[in-house]
Amino acid sequence: MEILVNGEPRRFEGSLTVADLLESMGLAQRRVAVEVNREIVPRSQHGRHPLKQSDRVEVVFAIGGG
Repeated sequence: MEILVNGEPRRFEGSLTVADLLESMGLAQRRVAVEVNREIVPRSQHGRHPLKQSDRVEVVFAIGGG
């Protein structure tokens, strides 16, 4: 399956959830916001939200400061 992640095409074999994607990117423990096809996926749903062929995923880092 091929999906777009932050505008870059990525290919994966087999089924994939948002949590799987974040793990493969080394971001499983990071504070990130994830949007799939312009809809926010809550962190509580990452493990249950399947990704499909041609999905557009945006991963945004939460950065604190002051």
